[in-house]
Amino acid sequence: MSAVFSDGSGLFFAILGAALAALLAGAGSARGVGMAGQAAAGVVTDQPDMFGRVLILQLLPGTQGIYGLLIAFVAMNNLGIMSGSPEVNCSLLKGLAYLGACLPMAIVGYISAINQAKAAVASIALVSKRPDQFGKSMLFPAMVETYAIFALLISILALNGVGNI
Repeated sequence: MSAVFSDGSGLFFAILGAALAALLAGAGSARGVGMAGQAAAGVVTDQPDMFGRVLILQLLPGTQGIYGLLIAFVAMNNLGIMSGSPEVNCSLLKGLAYLGACLPMAIVGYISAINQAKAAVASIALVSKRPDQFGKSMLFPAMVETYAIFALLISILALNGVGNI
């Protein structure tokens, strides 16, 4: 078994974790912003004056991609990749710990971006019929954002703890 996980395997798993955080959270955000953008475009077709309001609602599912990118940067910085001198002796245990630390943001980022988009689409529909309810309509997608922030915090705390291994 040790021949399969030879030198470099720890670094591989650590980079895989960083890549998954950016990839999955980014993919969820891209899908979510696209879903909300379709709804927003439909509203602006008939009500051009609603552009600013629906644009704000459309952008909300994009934050998970930013959070995933942040986690990827923190992981790669901790590994020394950003400075050009990667931790070549990253043990398998440490690499798997990095992977595990990145997974909350990767998984929750993907799922919450899509669900936040669904709430944003509903809020866009609300605001198109009742423009005076814009403030309230922001609360529905913002509630989903809470769980992305929780995942971001867990991943940051876990990444900071990996350095002690």
